Amino acid sequence: MDRMGIGIIGCGNIAATYLRNARLFGDVALVACADREPAAAERRAAEFGLRAMSMEALLAAPDVALVLNLTVPSAHHEITEAALAAGKHVFTEKPLGVTLAEGRALVDEAERRGLALGSAPDTFLGAAGRRARAMVDAGAIGRPVLGTAFMMGRGMEHWHPNPQFYYQPGGGPVLDMGPYYLTMLVNLLGPVVRVGAVARTGEAERLVTAEGPFHGTRFPVGTPTSLLSLLEFSGGAAVTFGASWDVFRHSNHPIELHGTKGSLRLPDPDTFGGDVSLSANGAPWQEHPSEPDRFGEPNWPVDAPRLANYRMLGVADLVRSIREGREPRASGRLALHVLEVMEAILRAGETGEPVAIGGGVNRPAALGEEEAALLLAREAA
Repeated sequence: MDRMGIGIIGCGNIAATYLRNARLFGDVALVACADREPAAAERRAAEFGLRAMSMEALLAAPDVALVLNLTVPSAHHEITEAALAAGKHVFTEKPLGVTLAEGRALVDEAERRGLALGSAPDTFLGAAGRRARAMVDAGAIGRPVLGTAFMMGRGMEHWHPNPQFYYQPGGGPVLDMGPYYLTMLVNLLGPVVRVGAVARTGEAERLVTAEGPFHGTRFPVGTPTSLLSLLEFSGGAAVTFGASWDVFRHSNHPIELHGTKGSLRLPDPDTFGGDVSLSANGAPWQEHPSEPDRFGEPNWPVDAPRLANYRMLGVADLVRSIREGREPRASGRLALHVLEVMEAILRAGETGEPVAIGGGVNRPAALGEEEAALLLAREAA
């Protein structure tokens, strides 16, 4: 089977992860890269043996069938729209767009043109997400009733040299980190049908303590930095999702689900591995490590691996879906639903009124171990 030629647009830090992981998968071949700063594309091209091109040349290249959009969120709509117009399939980093209107326009355009559209995060396809999905589907916790999900920390200004944009409209903890948590929850429980929320802002200004040109300066906060939401799912489960950059320390687990027969704990959904823990009928927690399963072994950072980071898995599944004539698991429609939920959280937090979710989406098909193995290159299987 011939590999599908892929061109990357956006050659920043996240590109290195995708480029290193591409060799693991049998159906993909990275051939070219482009960036608004040509020097960045030249560096990545030299590092990974690609052709550095202008964006226009990359979109016109006959050996590029799929564009991997790794630009900043504000450029996702523009670049994805241009790639679709050029007749290319697209997989984009999260979010699909910075507004629901942008995301919906892209999904509609891809469907109109008969092109595949996928979006990060694909972390739910990792070993921990697959194991949790298998347990839920097998009835290990019975009928899911309620749950909690928490992403909490102190924000970006302590490590990011230019953190101001994270705290303005279009940023904030929900839009930045929500896709990982919400995509995992939809994978496990199905679509969200209604959202309620409250919003708070801990500090009107933030002090940059990270080294860099803005060290020691303050900037105004223009979007809520803490949101607590209540998500109602189509299957009847209710989950509290909290996202905050106002927390110094906490002991909340990233995700817990509780059902009529037991409880399930999941690790950080921003990674592909970690332990999944099951308590059946109140028994002590039984740990299920991810390391024995595909896409669960720590591989990141490269020099001292401690996390499982297999970004490119969703791209490989999308390429296989094109050839099999099915919807990709990390699909544009899934990302659009998550984007609608995130906008609803922000709107409910602003108005104090619950928001109904209109579109809905089917749960992505579960990725089994045998099918996961088929995505790998022969030497990596």
